Amino acid sequence: MAMLFGFGQSAEIQIRLSNEDSRKVVKARGDDGNLHDNFLYYDGESVAGTVHINLKKANHKFEHQGIRIEFIGQIVLEVYYDRGNQQDFISLTRELARPGDLTQNAQFPFEFNNVEKPFETYMGTNVKLRYFLRVTVIRRLTDLTKEIDLVVHALSSYPDNDKSIKMEVGIEDCLHIEFEYNKNKYHLQDVIVGKIYFLLVRIKIKYMEIAILKTEIVGSGPNTFKESETVAKFEIMDGAPVRGESIPIRLFLAGYDLAPSMRDVGKKFSVKYFLNLVLIDEEDRRYFKQQEVTLWRKADKAMRRPGSDDEEPQTSIPGTQKFTAPSIEHPKPESPRSDPKSGSTSPDDNSDSS
Repeated sequence: MAMLFGFGQSAEIQIRLSNEDSRKVVKARGDDGNLHDNFLYYDGESVAGTVHINLKKANHKFEHQGIRIEFIGQIVLEVYYDRGNQQDFISLTRELARPGDLTQNAQFPFEFNNVEKPFETYMGTNVKLRYFLRVTVIRRLTDLTKEIDLVVHALSSYPDNDKSIKMEVGIEDCLHIEFEYNKNKYHLQDVIVGKIYFLLVRIKIKYMEIAILKTEIVGSGPNTFKESETVAKFEIMDGAPVRGESIPIRLFLAGYDLAPSMRDVGKKFSVKYFLNLVLIDEEDRRYFKQQEVTLWRKADKAMRRPGSDDEEPQTSIPGTQKFTAPSIEHPKPESPRSDPKSGSTSPDDNSDSS
């Protein structure tokens, strides 16, 4: 039907970005659930390139009512009560051509200068946050459109002297354990280091495991919808422990499909992570304790904060506003910072049995 009226396949749209040969490419999950290659951008970077309109037939007149390109940042909800709800938190438009005719292939350069990209790209179970370019060739009956997705990484910076987590959990006169993690904020390539201490053991424990849970929270108030999934699970002990025994924990985050923790993004959703410690006794009863941790994305080594021990001073890149370049002439050494006191938390007894 499209070819019958002379539109649809009469022209092809291509979007080529500037510096494609040097720009980093990362894998990102698309709407089809598969991983695709996408070009990587950061907050504050310009987005530029060229739109190519290639005619299917040489010397054939191609009529249009205008050509435009848009840069869009969009949140799409997929919860059952609000499926398909879209919110554009960024919408920028550039007019490429006024109404007229094309008789040969044409190229139109474009540029969106210093674009703010406040959130990280996220493809979750019930919500998606995506950035994309959309070219529209306006026609009398059916417009021609072309979209390409871009991936945005949001970089963060936290001090190295992050406080450790110490917590105790147990059942009166039956079980008393203390667990400790080396910190409560981890970058996505980090290693979680900890230790479990058994202070009292009067039940027959069969094994113990630790899991990383991701909880997606969509909406607010009575329409809040939560869904959790286990990202990774490890057995850290097999057999019954004795009083005074300690079990080390060493959990590598690299290699797992993790995104940074997100808080009230666009007033639409949050993403939280928990370390879930589970003990199973010989009657298959489960005793567990959860602890929330913050995951964040650290810049690549070439983008690290200037003045660190393993690199030369350099200027920060767009998207790393917390990273500032030191004075070139006479850099002053940083004054030593005292570590904050690590305090132990007295949690509620979340032990559960079934």
